[in-house]
Amino acid sequence: MDPDNYTQISEFILLGISEDPRLQPILFVLFLSMYLVTLLGNLLIILVTISDSHLHTPMYFFLSNLSFVDICFTSTTTPKMLVNLQTQSKAISYKSCILQMQFFILFMGTDICLLTVMAYDHFVAICHPLHYTVIMNPRLCVLMVVVSWIMSALHSFFQSLMVLQLSFCADLEIPHFFCELNQMVQLACSDTFANNMELYFTSVLLGGSPLTGILYSYDKIISSIRANSSTQGKYKVFSTCVSHLSVVSLFYCTALGVYLSSTLTENSHSTARASVMYSVVTPMLNPFIYSLRNKDIKRALENLSELEDMKGKIVLKLKKNT
Repeated sequence: MDPDNYTQISEFILLGISEDPRLQPILFVLFLSMYLVTLLGNLLIILVTISDSHLHTPMYFFLSNLSFVDICFTSTTTPKMLVNLQTQSKAISYKSCILQMQFFILFMGTDICLLTVMAYDHFVAICHPLHYTVIMNPRLCVLMVVVSWIMSALHSFFQSLMVLQLSFCADLEIPHFFCELNQMVQLACSDTFANNMELYFTSVLLGGSPLTGILYSYDKIISSIRANSSTQGKYKVFSTCVSHLSVVSLFYCTALGVYLSSTLTENSHSTARASVMYSVVTPMLNPFIYSLRNKDIKRALENLSELEDMKGKIVLKLKKNT
C-alpha cells in the first residue's frame, strides 16, 4: 500500500438514504423516534428480566443479552445518521468510519450468535425437558454468551485489519448511511481480491453456519412435537417458539435481501434503504415481538408497573406527613 494514499485519507462522505434536502427533517424525526423506541423497549426488557426473579432462566438471560446487543447494534449507526441529517453534513473521519464498521460487524455477529444460542435453548427445553436444568446450567449459558462475543470480536477485528490494508483514491463517497464493509471494499483502488474472497468465506461461515444450526434445532423440535405432543401441547410449544422464529425470519430475510439486492441493482440508495430494515427496524421490533405473545413478560411488566405505583403513593404520603 502506498503510504501517501494512506496519509491523505482524512474522511469519507456518507451519501445516506436520500439526497433530497426536503426529506431530511422528516427522516430525522422518523429515525429519532425509532431510535428512542428501540432504546426504551430493549432497556425495559433488560430491566424486567433483572428485576423479576421468575425470569431468571436461561431463556430470559439470553433475551436480555439480545436486547443489550440490539441497543449497541442500532447505536453504532443511528446517532451518526441523526447528526448528519440535523447538521446537513455527510462527512465521517477515516478513524471513525473504521471504528463504526468494526463495531457494526461485532454487534451484528453477536446478534446472530445469540439467536442461534436461543434456538438451541428451545431445542433442549422441548426435546430434552427432563435434562434441561442439567444441560442449560448457568455456567454453560454464560460460556455460550462469552464465546459469541469472542467469535464476533475476532471476526470484526480481522475484517478491520483487512480494510486497513486497502488504499483509497479520490472517490471517497460511501453510498450508504453508515460505513458498510462491502461498500468500503468497493471504494478501494488497490487490489481487493483477498478482501472479497475473505468476505464471501466469512459470510457463508458466520452467516450460514448459525442459520444451519437454527434450522437443525427447529427441525428436531418439529419432529419431537409430531411424535409426542397433544394438541394443547403443540399450541404451547408453538407459542414459545413463535417469537424467536419471527425475530430470526425478520433479521435473516431482510439481511439476505439487502446483500442479494446489492449484487443485482446499481441503485445505491435502494440498498441503503433496505439496510434500514435489519439495522434499525429489527432491533426496534424485537421487544414488541417478545413481549406481545409472552405471558411471563406481560406479568413482569404489570408487577413492575404496580411496584412503581406503590412507590409513588408512598412518596406522596411521606410528603404529606412532612
